[in-house]
Amino acid sequence: MSKKHPLVEALNRSMIKDVPSYGNKFFYSLGFLTMIAFVMLIITGVIMSFYGPAWWLTGGVGKYMRSVHLWATQAFVLFMVLHLLIVFFTSGYKKPRRLTWMLGVLMLFVGLAETEFGYALRGDFSSQWRSLQGADFYNGGGIGNVINPLNYKQIYGIHVVVVPLVIIGLLALHYLLVRVLGIAKPYRKDVSVQTVPANHALLFGRGGALVVLILLLGLLLPSPYIKPTSIESVARQDPLLVSKTLVAEFDGSSDTATYLDNINPYTYDLRKIYIDQPYQQYLQTQAHQTDALMKFNAETPDIQKQQLKTASDYLAQDKPDAHRAPVSPVMTIVSSLTTMAQAGLYETAIAAANSNGVHADESTYSTRFLADTGVLEAKATALSITTDQYGMIREESGKAPGAWWLSPIGILNHTVLSGDDNGDRDAAIIFGSLLLTMLAFPFIPYLNQLPDKLKIYKLIWYQKYK
Repeated sequence: MSKKHPLVEALNRSMIKDVPSYGNKFFYSLGFLTMIAFVMLIITGVIMSFYGPAWWLTGGVGKYMRSVHLWATQAFVLFMVLHLLIVFFTSGYKKPRRLTWMLGVLMLFVGLAETEFGYALRGDFSSQWRSLQGADFYNGGGIGNVINPLNYKQIYGIHVVVVPLVIIGLLALHYLLVRVLGIAKPYRKDVSVQTVPANHALLFGRGGALVVLILLLGLLLPSPYIKPTSIESVARQDPLLVSKTLVAEFDGSSDTATYLDNINPYTYDLRKIYIDQPYQQYLQTQAHQTDALMKFNAETPDIQKQQLKTASDYLAQDKPDAHRAPVSPVMTIVSSLTTMAQAGLYETAIAAANSNGVHADESTYSTRFLADTGVLEAKATALSITTDQYGMIREESGKAPGAWWLSPIGILNHTVLSGDDNGDRDAAIIFGSLLLTMLAFPFIPYLNQLPDKLKIYKLIWYQKYK
């Protein structure tokens, strides 16, 4: 008899050998299929990280890899949710499997957070809008100073390294417990089942079919792409809007300057980032330009305030008469920075800016500026992806599924949180409470008997009852 390859032998030893008679059904392959989807996410993610955003956004193979990554994400979340539901309906969380349930719940919530980090990195308009909404959610949850979805490099590290390692750790512990304890057998005395050998060939066949399906979906229904909005594009299309926003950053009346939430991480010096430092860079390119900022700073506070108000009032007109434009250092600075933005230099300048001596590396600065112009919300509204439109649960193009798992947030925003001025904070509290409830569910008297009352286990076990 020929010896099997050592890897095959090791794989066989790691697999569960005997299962209840229903253990070879599709319902009990869901955990394995979740793992297959996760492996595909790791493989495609590593390849995409190696070649970079330009490749996965513009290259033919790169765009396909991005599409496969999208569909692997869909499969990962779908099978994880279904797996958790099967365990719930069959009361597979009962002692001694309570820890197994808790690890699965943690994996679900960590996985859902990971999907949104991925959306923030995709490099299209969806990334801009979702990262902005995600930032509001984390700010409302009180951890905006720790996790900032607007900071591309931070989220890249979290998405590519930190969270995958956490999921791998949870997955390993989860499977180890399943391997030791085996598949949960019916807890009811009126249900008897036989123990049969696990059909590993069938299990891997289902896994292979999933891989093929994901690869085909990536080809037939590619991940959509809508070009991100830039300050340069806004300045070219509507220079007046950029000038208005610059004055609002200058006088501290912009949305970022007046941001209100449970936590406000946007405490950097807006005038320094959006006005002072970019203008100094502008002056370096102008040999004979008078320093209007120095002149403005030499004025009294009352005169400075009046100049800002005059500029704001003038720019607030629908069609300001250029011949009647106020002459002031403020208007000179704003006009110079608007020209800089049209040339594509302003966004680079604020990205290189630093506040309090610390470089923020920030896509935060440019995204917040764009948010202050209002163009991001206007574009999201036109694409029907704002929160008020049950957005975030569908893709912009409508040609591929979106984050359907965020539907509960959409429902909350149209019911419990409708008109709630502290919606982000309260949503974070609700989801935090949901996480704690799900973790503690096996230990909660009466409530943990709910699946037994629903009797959906009959459809899953499908056994003859006494």
